[in-house]
Amino acid sequence: MKSLVRWGTTLGLVGSTLLATVIGGNIPAFALSEQQIKEKLDAIPVWMITNPQGLPLSRQLPDANGKKGGSVTGVYMSKAEAQAFIKELQAVKNPDPKMAEMLKTLQATAVPLGSIYQQLQQTKNQPERLQFAFKPVEQELKGAVELLRSSGQDVKQFKSVPVFMVRFAPDKGYVPIQLGSDKKEYFPLFMSKQDAVALLNQVKPKFAKADIQVVDVDGVLKTMQDKNDKWLEQVVFFPSPEAREYIRTLSSNNPQQRPAAQPSNRPPAPKK
Repeated sequence: MKSLVRWGTTLGLVGSTLLATVIGGNIPAFALSEQQIKEKLDAIPVWMITNPQGLPLSRQLPDANGKKGGSVTGVYMSKAEAQAFIKELQAVKNPDPKMAEMLKTLQATAVPLGSIYQQLQQTKNQPERLQFAFKPVEQELKGAVELLRSSGQDVKQFKSVPVFMVRFAPDKGYVPIQLGSDKKEYFPLFMSKQDAVALLNQVKPKFAKADIQVVDVDGVLKTMQDKNDKWLEQVVFFPSPEAREYIRTLSSNNPQQRPAAQPSNRPPAPKK
C-alpha cells in the first residue's frame, strides 16, 4: 500500500482508460508514457473483493468463437459499496459448505489504480486475461443525471463513471485551482459532485453563470487520445471524500511515509 500513501501535492491524474464498464485489452497509446500514467494512477485507491490472500472474486466469461473468454472481477469506486455487496453475498444461503465458508472470508481490499492499469498493459494480448468491471458510486450516478436534466438534457441514466468540472460559464473555460507550496495551477475533474458544488459556490459570487459540466471518462479518454495539448498535463482527478479519508487514514498509520503535503477533506479553493 506504499503507493497509496505517497500522496503528492498534485493529487494525481486518474487514467480514463481504466474507467469503463468492462475493461479489456486494446489499451490505446497516450501522450504520456506508460510509467508516467501508472505513477499518476497509484495515488487513486479503488476496492476489489478478495479472499484473505488477496485473490479477487471473479466469474468466468462466456466463450467467444470457441475460445475461452477469460474472467471478470468487480472494481469498486467506493469501499462502502464493496462491503455492502459482500454482505449481500454472505446473506444468501449456499448449499455448498465450502462455498459458504469461502464467502465468510471475503473482504474489500484497496488497490492502487496504477496496479490495475499495469496488469492490463501486461496482459492485453492474452485471450484469457482477467478483465475489470468498474462499479461507479450510485450517488454520483444520480448526481450526474440530475445535473444533466437541469441543463435540459433528456437523460434517464448515466452509463459510465461520471466526473464533474466547474466552468466559469457554459461558453467559458474551466475553473483552475492551485495546489502545493508552489501554488501550481491545475484543472480538477471531481469524482464527487459534492466537491464540484463546493467549488462552484466559491466561484458563483464573481461569476454568476458558472456551472458544473458532467463529463464521462470515455470523452476524457478520447480527448487525451486525439490531442496532445499542453494543458492536459494540468488536468487532475480529485478523489472522492471517501477516498481522501482512506488515504488520510493510511498516512496517519504510516507516519514515516507521510507526505509533506496532506490532502484536505475540504475541496480546493479556486485560483484567485
